Amino acid sequence: MRTVFWGLFIPFLGTTLGASCVFFMRRELNETVQRVLMGFAAGVMTAASVWSLLIPSMDMSEKMQRFAFFPALTGFACGVFFLFILDKTIPHIHAAARNPEGPNTKLSRTTMLIFAVTLHNIPEGMAVGVLFSGMVSGNAQISAAAAFALSIGIAVQNFPEGAIISMPLRTEGNGRLKSFWYGVLSGIVEPAAAVLTILLTTVIAGVLPYFLSFAAGAMIYVVVEELIPEAARDEKTDACTIGFAAGFALMMVLDTVLA
Repeated sequence: MRTVFWGLFIPFLGTTLGASCVFFMRRELNETVQRVLMGFAAGVMTAASVWSLLIPSMDMSEKMQRFAFFPALTGFACGVFFLFILDKTIPHIHAAARNPEGPNTKLSRTTMLIFAVTLHNIPEGMAVGVLFSGMVSGNAQISAAAAFALSIGIAVQNFPEGAIISMPLRTEGNGRLKSFWYGVLSGIVEPAAAVLTILLTTVIAGVLPYFLSFAAGAMIYVVVEELIPEAARDEKTDACTIGFAAGFALMMVLDTVLA
């Protein structure tokens, strides 16, 4: 149980440490740095979706032989659709955007900024939760090392993510402490989503391959719909590309070395 606790806590710690940058930095992160960090997050999430989620999902379904792809494909499609629905029904705005997305609302820009980060923290929490659920259940395709590799990878990309949310909140006129707590608050959804995923996979037997690919689909939706377009806007793609490559390589190495 302690192992699971630390596995779920590590990504949240990454967000918290990143949000604390608001106490040490006077200005918002440089635009190029933000682009690199968003690309880095996209690379980590893409690699994690492939090595940590989709491949194990298909490996668990190998008894289905040529149809071993079915659980992965079904879960992946459901994950994409799930995030699509959230994206259309929850009002939010990204840090670099002028216009909000989702339904019209009178919510403040600060609140919608938090909602934007919370949206893509949900699939990250689910991904960590489903791997630790598989580890606890004794699934041969998921080791403790593999689960912690994903947890550490998500934590690494959560650090800049925490800074990216807290620093703009500070420039919006919020105090340092308030900006910090808002950044922390945006990360709480990750352990919450992880715990909920663990409970669901424990109660409903045989759904682990579907939940693995569901989390992958949700993360890929965030990467394609939000992170890459925001990091590569105005045709300035170099910083995003470098960040993506670095994040992808890091997650690939972590998943291979620690597996």
